[in-house]
Amino acid sequence: MLEALSPPWPLGWSVGLFALVAVVTVVASVRMAALGDVLADRTGWGEAVFGAVFFGLATSLSGIVMTAVSASVDHPGLAYSNAVGGIAAQTLALAVADFFYRRANLEHAAASSANLLFCCMLIGLLALALLTAFGPDVVLLGVHPASVGLVLFYAGGLWLIRKEHKHPMWRAVRTTETVMDVPEDEGADGTGEGAGVGTTVLWARFLVVGAVVAVGGWALARSAATIVETTGLNAGLVGAVAMGAVNALPETVAAVAAVRRGAMTLAVAAVIGGNSLDVLNLAVGDVFYRRGSLFHAATADELFLTAGALLMTVVLLAGLILRQVRGWGRIGFEGVLLIAVYAGIVGVLAF
Repeated sequence: MLEALSPPWPLGWSVGLFALVAVVTVVASVRMAALGDVLADRTGWGEAVFGAVFFGLATSLSGIVMTAVSASVDHPGLAYSNAVGGIAAQTLALAVADFFYRRANLEHAAASSANLLFCCMLIGLLALALLTAFGPDVVLLGVHPASVGLVLFYAGGLWLIRKEHKHPMWRAVRTTETVMDVPEDEGADGTGEGAGVGTTVLWARFLVVGAVVAVGGWALARSAATIVETTGLNAGLVGAVAMGAVNALPETVAAVAAVRRGAMTLAVAAVIGGNSLDVLNLAVGDVFYRRGSLFHAATADELFLTAGALLMTVVLLAGLILRQVRGWGRIGFEGVLLIAVYAGIVGVLAF
């Protein structure tokens, strides 16, 4: 019985499990958005920093597990493309969330210097990953030194952003459509997510939901490996589109749920923070990939995908700076461009 449940599974089981875990991920992400909104106020970190660090980590757990499992079972293409493919798909999630916010462009309403800085950090991390892939193929104790560099770059970026949050030197122009990140008076009427519930209990619930998403990531990675081996599909395409899309589900659903709760800054920060952590997935995959450097195992398709994610981040940064109040097709210009760029990336990978 246990052998029957052990991977690799039949193709039909793998596809069915892939779809089932995707549904569970959606439900868990809605719950996580509600808990994250309250904890952002309780901790005093604010929606931008909390969303990018804690919320981003929780929603990225499935992607982290997917990358680690794929690398450990000798599927470096899946491991690499899942990490950067998730970034592209998650950035596209902001265009989806923008559609659900009818008053104005989401990037206009979620004005935050922290979000701008997180975009800059993400651009730096992606650039470092590309430089590593084209640089010397060197490993120390089975790990490329750039993996450590990515972690240090991320830690340094967090320190600078946290410092700027305490003593801001830049502020967005406030308009009638700007939604400021201010703590809500939760539970004053005896209702709401945090009403009558201690912070420790909220943290416990948040971690449990995150754990559910992480277990789902393991199942998704093994299912995807079976699909690639059975169908002969391109690993980069499966990792970028199928795994990347499911990897992006927590951020997408959480961003939409946050927008509907009025937590605009949290919605943007969760996606950008999750994307930054997805770049660190490359370091995780490098540790679990024992045949050399994961960065140098990347094919032209995976590097193309990395450059595409970098371009999409630049487009998002431009949208956050320009802050168009209303754009094309009921979403901002950056949303339209994100859709076009992502469609082009998938089209090139498919053909």
